[in-house]
Amino acid sequence: MRLTAFSDYALRVLMYAATAGDRLVTIEETARVYGISRAHLMKVVNILIRAGYLRGVRGRAGGFALARTPAEINLGEVVRATEPDFALVECFISADRCLVSNCCKLPAVLNEALHSFLVTLDRYTLEDIALTRRDFDMAPLPAADADK
Repeated sequence: MRLTAFSDYALRVLMYAATAGDRLVTIEETARVYGISRAHLMKVVNILIRAGYLRGVRGRAGGFALARTPAEINLGEVVRATEPDFALVECFISADRCLVSNCCKLPAVLNEALHSFLVTLDRYTLEDIALTRRDFDMAPLPAADADK
């Protein structure tokens, strides 16, 4: 199982926002910290705002902050909200052309594994994986920013 970059970025945005407390964080700041495209983060932040994990403030002094406490943000829910689908193999999609789909036992095994993956994520919240501001201050700058 591999999460999309979108889900990865969503979790990273939430982790970074958790370090800021009530301070508004900007997309530019977050992009710089992680070395991630600002355009990608804009999409991620918009989805997280619509899903109720972040609150956004528009305008010159705007930004975003957590809309819930870290203890109220369940990792399994975030992944379900940000992953486009969980089609692990071809037979999980409607355009399945596999010759043995009608008798194959693999989908049951993969569904069980996927269920276990999500159940594990459901046991954790953002609070469980939270970092401190100091963790980000001590992290090396991404290669693209090291020259600046």
